[in-house]
Amino acid sequence: MAANLARAGFDLRVWNRTPGRDEAPVALGARPAASPDELAAGCDVVVLCLTDAPQVDEVLFARGLADGLRAGAVVVDCSTTSPLAAQRVAAALAERGVGFVDAPVTGGSEGATKGTLTILCGGAEDDLATVAPVLAAMGTSITHLGPVGAGQWAKAINQVILAGTYLAVAEGVTLALKAGLDASAVVAAIARGAAGSWVLENRSARMIADEYPLGFKIELHRKDLGIALELARAVGAVLPVTSLAATLEDGLVASGHGGEDNSALARPIRRLSGL
Repeated sequence: MAANLARAGFDLRVWNRTPGRDEAPVALGARPAASPDELAAGCDVVVLCLTDAPQVDEVLFARGLADGLRAGAVVVDCSTTSPLAAQRVAAALAERGVGFVDAPVTGGSEGATKGTLTILCGGAEDDLATVAPVLAAMGTSITHLGPVGAGQWAKAINQVILAGTYLAVAEGVTLALKAGLDASAVVAAIARGAAGSWVLENRSARMIADEYPLGFKIELHRKDLGIALELARAVGAVLPVTSLAATLEDGLVASGHGGEDNSALARPIRRLSGL
């Protein structure tokens, strides 16, 4: 995502909690910062993409990024957190005269690389207008869904739907394999019909091969489902498929597969079927 901002010609400064992770944008002309507060100095827009709310708090407040921002700047948080966490951060930044947009993303590692992410936004209209060119460099579908927190609500819904889709594709692939069919040919055929989906087209091959190179970690998706299930309890929604996916993901994390791609949800389905 940072590399795409650099390619778009922005005067870009970058910092990563993990040393060396900023090599791609730096090679494209971005300037590395030694610390978050150094990065913030002089920036009109700061984009965060972190693991969860505690890491957002760490970088913004414990490590001084918020203190280095000038009034009128806008923070765009592409992390997946809870709506309440987004609203709390927005309120703390507003006291400093800094705007905030929650802008979680979806589209997989492929979308991040290609700049074709779907970006789900919550925040004030004027803040969205300020950061629109930045978002356009990272994604092709950018939707303002309401006030701060609305983007995180939409991301939770996205993860709920993905959980069911991953499970459904895993079951379909397993059924094809147990029937002795060419599972790849079956997928190619049904992808053109009503069963077609991003997961079917982009992750079924991994399920067929029973190999799950990293795209989006199981343990991170499990974190996201925890947020979704908490929100569901708060509003009285019943999510049985999401609850099943969360339980299966708990098992994958406990058995050492939490660092694999989310398509590893096929592992327990395959194993229960004797594959």
